[in-house]
Amino acid sequence: MRRQVTIAATAMLLAGGSTLVLAQDRPEDLLPPGFDQPAPTPAPASPRAPRPGPTPAASPAPGQPVLRPGEIVQPLPTGAGSAPGRSAPPPAAAEGIDLSRLPTLREIEAMSTDELDELFGLKPKVDIPVGAGRGMGRVGVIDPAEGGLPVFSLAAQPAGLVRAALAGTKGPVISRWGHILLRRALASRLATPAGMDPAEFAALRAGLLGRIGEFAAARALVQDVDTANYTPALTNAAFAAYLGTADILGACPAVRLAKAAREDAEWRMTAAICGAYSGEAGNANRDLRRIMSRGDAARIDALLAQRLAGAAGDGRRAVTIEWDGVTELTPWRFALANAVGAEVPGELLQAAGRYYALAGAVAPMLTPAQRLLFADTAARAGVLSSAALVDLHSELFAEGEDGSGLERARQLRAAYLGNTSAARMAAIKALWGADGAEVARDPYGRWVLTAEAAARLAPSEDFATDAGPLVGSMLAAGYDRDAARWADIVEDGSLAWALIAVSRADAENVGSGAIGDFVDADDSRAQRKSAMLVAGLAALGRTSEGVASDYGEDLGFDLARRSRWTQAISGAAAGRNQVLVVLLAGLGMQGESWEQMTALHLFHIVRALDQVGLGAEARMIAAEAVARA
Repeated sequence: MRRQVTIAATAMLLAGGSTLVLAQDRPEDLLPPGFDQPAPTPAPASPRAPRPGPTPAASPAPGQPVLRPGEIVQPLPTGAGSAPGRSAPPPAAAEGIDLSRLPTLREIEAMSTDELDELFGLKPKVDIPVGAGRGMGRVGVIDPAEGGLPVFSLAAQPAGLVRAALAGTKGPVISRWGHILLRRALASRLATPAGMDPAEFAALRAGLLGRIGEFAAARALVQDVDTANYTPALTNAAFAAYLGTADILGACPAVRLAKAAREDAEWRMTAAICGAYSGEAGNANRDLRRIMSRGDAARIDALLAQRLAGAAGDGRRAVTIEWDGVTELTPWRFALANAVGAEVPGELLQAAGRYYALAGAVAPMLTPAQRLLFADTAARAGVLSSAALVDLHSELFAEGEDGSGLERARQLRAAYLGNTSAARMAAIKALWGADGAEVARDPYGRWVLTAEAAARLAPSEDFATDAGPLVGSMLAAGYDRDAARWADIVEDGSLAWALIAVSRADAENVGSGAIGDFVDADDSRAQRKSAMLVAGLAALGRTSEGVASDYGEDLGFDLARRSRWTQAISGAAAGRNQVLVVLLAGLGMQGESWEQMTALHLFHIVRALDQVGLGAEARMIAAEAVARA
């Protein structure tokens, strides 16, 4: 049974104020009450009133000296000349300090620097000089000149629309190319939508980057905002980003200076660690022991925190990490273990989910062999590029340590440097299925790994039977021109033919007969590959509406069906708004597997991307859908 991708958001068209709402199986309105009747836009401020003229200086009272320019009058000592019946307030009261609530000397000696600063109002508000502050008009790390999307794409869009699209994308994006495109949009340098606080916009983007496993991009985004401008939501998003990158000390400015209504154990342990690296190692160790003794945190968490804090200054001491009794990983636990170099037991890693694979695949403190455990998952998701995978295996080969990683690195080397095309092809096929059932069930991660090696092979009839995965491997890394060279080799109606038909840049119309050949040979479940092929060709304008409609009826989908989501993404495409189309496309591609993607959603995503000038990405998503459905 097909499952539709859950669409949990509400959207509006760009012009005319028309309101559109995204559809789903069970409607859920993510927008705040009253969004359907938005308040009118405030009228422009009236012209400034004329500035009042200078106020005439008051005449000095009788007996007061008349000051001349450059003269300074020394104030009288306290009490002298005071008005009758009035006395000067005590110094402490004048400073707003309640003497009756001051701590004892012993309590003051036990306080950390942060606690003392808080007590006496000395805690700094910013961590950079006032004149060096950055504006928040445009936040992001990829400028348009560097490949980022247009800066003002969302500036004129309603805040509720953008908020719904960002907050409504709850989980991972099933398409590798969709993930890459969404990451690019979220990390672009963008102006804040009208009516939205810039800090909220940054927090929503960083939060979504974290939910799709792009922790390094999320960290870079939050670092583009001065800590003094953090809100509680942005502080939490920043904290999650630093955990995802195992950069505990990087979170210190946010933990010590930013606004956050948090008193949980992880927050307090991080504060203690930051204190240790600020010269308060003794107090930090005492705070961490207190947290562990009170049971506020698991023993393993407190021990990991003590080891990291103990590496600072005079606090160095031996801390033994014991994993006995630990049955699961947490983001905090995984981040601390990576930060201090504590090896996580293999059984915990094997039971860990997608979060830990995407975080571990790019963790620089892990060895290449450790990162290799997560490489396939990260490649399928879009977190690791083909070039990054090749670099990882090159490191393994250079280290030369025995193990499956070294053998895989040798196979990859043979895929590039084999003496003959047949030898290179044999090495490529070994990489596709070397590790057994898991790779055979979803080899797409290995297709990413072998993409460039496949592209280097000259088209040959000798490899016609393997042309499908070969072309799919090339397209996994965007080698569409190399894939198109196989057009004269592959058989009409084959998988390789279908992938080339939707991916090649030079559009060719595909007739009903060729599509019928593919449908007849399609052995995928419920012929989902055929449905994706028809939807992709129709979206790119490479087959007629009549042909698409006829095959849609046979395959069980209707491209003419409309929902609030289809209206929203079509409206964004009509307005040529790249960022809005990408956000809505990400909303429509969220899920755990390609079983959740429908031909209707693919059709509208590919067509909208193509209409706004993102044709290359549209073609790669269409090809990926055919390959992975």
